[in-house]
Amino acid sequence: MPLLPRSLAMSRWLTVAALALLAGCAIAKPRTDDPLEKFNRGAYQFNTAVDEVAIRPVALVYRKVTNPPVRRSFSDFFTNIRTPVTVANDLLQARPKQALQSTARFLVNLTLGIGGFFDPASQLGLPIEDNDFGITLARWGAPEGDFLMLPLFGPSTARDMWRMPVDSYFFDPLSLYAANHHYNGLQYAPQAMYLITLRSRAIDAESFLQSAYDPYVFIRDAYRQQRLYKLYDGNPPAALIERMQGLDTPGFDPDELLEQQHDWEKGHAKQGSQD
Repeated sequence: MPLLPRSLAMSRWLTVAALALLAGCAIAKPRTDDPLEKFNRGAYQFNTAVDEVAIRPVALVYRKVTNPPVRRSFSDFFTNIRTPVTVANDLLQARPKQALQSTARFLVNLTLGIGGFFDPASQLGLPIEDNDFGITLARWGAPEGDFLMLPLFGPSTARDMWRMPVDSYFFDPLSLYAANHHYNGLQYAPQAMYLITLRSRAIDAESFLQSAYDPYVFIRDAYRQQRLYKLYDGNPPAALIERMQGLDTPGFDPDELLEQQHDWEKGHAKQGSQD
């Protein structure tokens, strides 16, 4: 099953790692367009349980036996080795400039960066880009669809879920390697290491999730914000931001919502101290 390690990491833990960036945005009113919320919450609880039992402990051990430079090198390697996913989707979206830049970055890091364990491309001014088939579908005009919390794979949407099989089957070198080599299961070792690397990076952002009034809602809305910013290369139209944050809703008071969050955090901290 070559899809599992890569997709789980990409969809769940990169989103958690992005929470630190999204926390600085204006506080947003929780979205109500979640018709599959009951199923999604169940899947979220299941994913959290799996993480606590099987994934997070391994990531903690990894952090204990490595230092930041080693972890950075592994992170750079996996970021670089998956660049063909970005290049392929740039081409599908008719973005030749971005495709050429990402290809140049890949080759520079592969050679001067000793297989990608170092990142000289950034020092040369070659920007890092992350693209996938979900963004390709969006730029082709496919609607976002309902939010989905997929068991084992994490947050997605009816549109974004297609990036998992398409990118993995056609473009991802890690998945292609696992699918075309057979070493008694050892062919999945690079994917497993990729998952551990991503989960290790996300540990630093856990405090944001723990302080959320409703972690499921926080991840759901943060995921959709992150995808919106990605779709518009970090600069979405102001009208879309206001709509997503609820600022165009009559009577919406972000200060009141922020006060409710602070009240919950105080009560949660008090309860924790009593325990």
